[in-house]
Amino acid sequence: MLCHMKTASIREVRHDFNRILEWVAGGEEVAITKRRQTVARLLPVAHRRRARAKMPDAAARLKKVFGRKMILDKAMKAILDGNRENY
Repeated sequence: MLCHMKTASIREVRHDFNRILEWVAGGEEVAITKRRQTVARLLPVAHRRRARAKMPDAAARLKKVFGRKMILDKAMKAILDGNRENY
């Protein structure tokens, strides 16, 4: 089962890690051995594209909550001024 992947002893990992890292970066799986027993595997990272975070639609949410109601500039200023001390 492990015959298809490259192997490296712990000593090789300590002394020549860059070479082993090149194998992994090239897509190889590397079995790390200690006294001929596999103790670990190094695997290349599977690159997945992260989905872009979807920005909330504030205007649609306000329309859903308040409908067609409009707050006049003077009323909004009064609300903001009244709550300014709370923050």
